Amino acid sequence: MKLRDKIQQLRIIVVGDVMLDEYWFGDVHRISPEAPVPIVRIARSEERPGGAANVGRNLAALGAKVTLLSVVGADNAADRLRAVLDEAGIDHRLQTDPEIRTTVKLRVIGQQQQMLRIDFEDAPSAEALDQKKAQFEESLASASLVIFSDYRKGSLRHIEDLIERVRARGKMILVDPKGEDYERYSGATAITPNRSEFTAIAGGWNSAQELEDKAQKLRRSLGLEALLVTMSEQGMILFREDSVFHKPAQAREVFDVSGAGDTVIAALGVMLAAGASWEHAVDFANAAAGLVVSKLGTSVATFEEVSQLFDDIENWPLTP
Repeated sequence: MKLRDKIQQLRIIVVGDVMLDEYWFGDVHRISPEAPVPIVRIARSEERPGGAANVGRNLAALGAKVTLLSVVGADNAADRLRAVLDEAGIDHRLQTDPEIRTTVKLRVIGQQQQMLRIDFEDAPSAEALDQKKAQFEESLASASLVIFSDYRKGSLRHIEDLIERVRARGKMILVDPKGEDYERYSGATAITPNRSEFTAIAGGWNSAQELEDKAQKLRRSLGLEALLVTMSEQGMILFREDSVFHKPAQAREVFDVSGAGDTVIAALGVMLAAGASWEHAVDFANAAAGLVVSKLGTSVATFEEVSQLFDDIENWPLTP
């Protein structure tokens, strides 16, 4: 079976913090007389899924079927988020918590530059999170893989329990981590911190060997099969038992890094669930990330766009 066909048969569950990314685009012609800030005259606006919802959007763009589980408020932002998820073809199961506001990140863009970001957010209640567990358990039966997208907004407060439930089903687990408590991700198949996140946990390094030692120590302490550290302009480094694979970044003009981590974990997950090797999965994820950083805002890369960067992608070996 061809890679594209196998991806289209996948059902990937995404659990985590969803948000609505709102963009206001305009032009700047003068400085405000009220304060030393630019005046942006808004010409248009866009709304896109953000956070875990952007992971789902990336998965859908690559051709996989997606089930998205999270918590939102009982507000207009939640309605707008559901609308953009419908447009992206995502099966969303968003629990309503009337006590919170849906997380919104509002970005003001002037002259193709981000001028300001305004955040609205609240942590979901324990009651809302408990109600999601039953839906999560039901969804696992058809899952090819589970992705936890942690933006530290509170939706993954009980991630340890969720990981245990997935492990009991024998499913692969990928986590995009946040914060300083990585013990809560113990037992996952792999985590995908960026360079600054990894440094905050493991400390700095002065050589490639020191980086490898720190990465392998963290990987073993958490019981992970793999640790993928994204290194921005230096590409990605995959650490497995007795194995290190470095994929340099592809030369490309960087326009906006928003959501690049969402693309990485989505592309990695799609390829692993389809049966590709870790090395091919990282190669694919690296190429996908290179595409999205050349676009504005939380963008996606389609399977067609990424596959055009490889001459032999349909011949990559896949395990059953």
